[in-house]
Amino acid sequence: MNKKKAVVSLGHEALGHTTSEQWDAVKATARALADLVAADYQLTITHSNGPQVSMIHKAMTELRRVYTDYTPAPMCVCSAMSQGYVGYDIQNALRAELLGRGIVKTVSTILTQVTVDPYDEAFYAPTKMIGRYMSAEDAETEVKKGNYVKEEPDRGFRRVVAAPRPIDIVEIDAIRTLAESGQIVIACGGGGIPVIEQNHVLKGASAVIEKDAVAGRLAASLQADELIILTGVPYVYRNFGQPGQEEIPSLTVAQAKALCESGQFEAGTMLPKIEAAIAYLGENPDGSVLITSLDCVGDALKGKSGTVITA
Repeated sequence: MNKKKAVVSLGHEALGHTTSEQWDAVKATARALADLVAADYQLTITHSNGPQVSMIHKAMTELRRVYTDYTPAPMCVCSAMSQGYVGYDIQNALRAELLGRGIVKTVSTILTQVTVDPYDEAFYAPTKMIGRYMSAEDAETEVKKGNYVKEEPDRGFRRVVAAPRPIDIVEIDAIRTLAESGQIVIACGGGGIPVIEQNHVLKGASAVIEKDAVAGRLAASLQADELIILTGVPYVYRNFGQPGQEEIPSLTVAQAKALCESGQFEAGTMLPKIEAAIAYLGENPDGSVLITSLDCVGDALKGKSGTVITA
C-alpha cells in the first residue's frame, strides 16, 4: 500500500514566540506530526517564522548599533537563519518522538529559496511589520535608506516589508528526491528565502513570503495527495467571532471562493489558508485540503474535526 503524500503547514502555535517557548512547543508539535506518520502519511513539512525572523532581524540590527564594524543582516539572511534554527528544533523533536514510538525515520531540513517577481505589486505596498520599535529619528533613517516604516500609536515605528507571491521553489528537486526516498523533509520554512533571479544569479529580496502560499505551491509541485494546514482553530468558520458563528466541516473550491468574495475570512489569518487551498486544488484537483488545529489532528484523521476542502 502506498503511503499518502502530504504537505503539512505549521502555524505560530506550533513554535511559540521565543527560543524557550519553541523548545516546549515543538514537543507537542512532534506528537501531532508523529500521529500522521503512524497513520501512514509521508510528510513534507513547512512552517511559519514570523516571530523568529523578527527576533533575528531585531538582534542583528541592535548588534550593528552597538558594534559599528558589523553590518546589519538583510531580510534574506535573517530568513535563512530562522529556517536553520526552527528546522533544527522541529527535526530533533520529531526524531525523538518517532524513536520513542519505535519508528525509525530520517528527518532533514533543507534551506529553501523561493523566487519572486521584482515587479510584484507587493513591493510597492509593503504590509508585513518586522523588527524592533523605533523612534521617529530612527524611522527617518530607515526611510532615507529606501525602506518602508509604519507607526503604531503609542508604541513607535516599525520596519515594513513586502509579501510578494511565490513563483518557483529553487530546491524542489532536492526536496522531491528526499521525500521519494522515504525521508521526512522540512522545507520552505517561513515561506522560503525570497530571491530574485538576475542573469542566473539569485539575489535576496527585502521581503517575506506568506507561509501558506508557499505551502500550496509546495504541495502542488510535489503532487501531494493532501495539504494539511495546522492553525489555531479546529475548523474553518462562517461568521467567525460573531453571533451565529458556525463550523464548516467541508467546502468545495467554488464555495470557498464565494465565501472569500463575501468577506468571510480575515486577511491576516484564515484568508491566506483558503487561498492556498484554492491554488493547490487548482493544480491538483484530485487532492484534498484539511484545515484544523494542532491538538485536533487525531480527531481530524477520524473525520471528527477539521474542515476538508476539495475541488
